[in-house]
Amino acid sequence: MTAQLAAVGEVPDPEHHLSIRSNWLRAMVLGANDGIVSTASLILGVAAAGGDRGAIVTAGIAGLVAGALSMATGEFVSVSSQRDVEVADLELEASELVRNPEGELLELIGIYEERGLTPELAREVATALTAHDALGAHRRDELGLHEDLQANPLQAAWASAAAFSSGAALPLLAVVITPASARIVVCIVVTLIGLAGLGALGAQLGGAPRRPALVRVLAWGALAMAVTMGVGALVGATGL
Repeated sequence: MTAQLAAVGEVPDPEHHLSIRSNWLRAMVLGANDGIVSTASLILGVAAAGGDRGAIVTAGIAGLVAGALSMATGEFVSVSSQRDVEVADLELEASELVRNPEGELLELIGIYEERGLTPELAREVATALTAHDALGAHRRDELGLHEDLQANPLQAAWASAAAFSSGAALPLLAVVITPASARIVVCIVVTLIGLAGLGALGAQLGGAPRRPALVRVLAWGALAMAVTMGVGALVGATGL
């Protein structure tokens, strides 16, 4: 069929699906959002408690470094665990293909029948795919694992750390270059603008509607800052 389409010049361009971005996009959005919100909240909490410029900047830098390392470590550990499960499933499937190839072929046939193929066509397809790459067929169609979406611990860790640092730098720079009288207001405004841009970017890269993404990041970011400022003000008032 493809050869026939090529002969008449009707072969469509290959589609570029957005799901292949899911691993690094999730890490990037999560890291940047956490960097902006947590660092801004930390800065505002210290400011509300009456901290001077030195204390505020120190808290912001400490939050940036600690948060970036924490995000990288957490992503690496969690994605490594996911990768271990995937590898274990593939090893089990490979051993089953050696031990019981006919049973594994019947599993594929059943999968394709459930997807709408006739028994004859399902057997033909399963037999052809098994002859071509048996483990690949079971990885994709039985386990639901795809090479383009395979977990990558280092990629997730670096993406999270870099995104967190980039996000955290926004409120930190805002308080560094802003006079004390406007420090809190500017930090809040810069943070909300950064969150709005992050929500729009994440929606665009993921092919999702922008409005829900903007509402999510702005609402939760504003809530986090408000709660932290309230706690900081309370601690400052009590002198703890």
